[in-house]
Amino acid sequence: MKRIFPYPVLSAGLAAFWLLLHNTLDHATLAGAILVGVAAPWTLTPLGAQAPRIRSFTALLRLTPIVVIDIVRSNFAVAAILLGGAKRKRTSGFVTVPLDLTDRYGLALLAIIITSTPGTLWAQHDVAERRILLHVFDLVDEADWIKLVKQRYEPLLMEIFE
Repeated sequence: MKRIFPYPVLSAGLAAFWLLLHNTLDHATLAGAILVGVAAPWTLTPLGAQAPRIRSFTALLRLTPIVVIDIVRSNFAVAAILLGGAKRKRTSGFVTVPLDLTDRYGLALLAIIITSTPGTLWAQHDVAERRILLHVFDLVDEADWIKLVKQRYEPLLMEIFE
């Protein structure tokens, strides 16, 4: 099975996204989804990337709604700032967050979560110091951002990947 599908979860995900991108479910769309799902992961095999080991699917299921809620809430907050004009002084800035998370897939998912959330950006990762640098569009309190990453995301990511 690994010969045909070196990364089965990626294959299934790509095929599903292909189907979601097309509004019709006909033979051509289904054939395209299968082709993309089988062929695209083969581009990763020369890199020698190992498939991530998910140790806790329940933690992944707990993390998903947290991320979705944070993204939706952040969309409204950024929209309010942008549409509100100069009613409130906004200060953007950088926050350094120390990390205990070391798994590369966990770090990649954390980068995706942070960067997908409007108003935040993963700016730098210092492997030696085990910390990340975030840019925050509306920085009110650095301690809140450190607490958010350390208590809301990092424990679940460590449970999932480490």
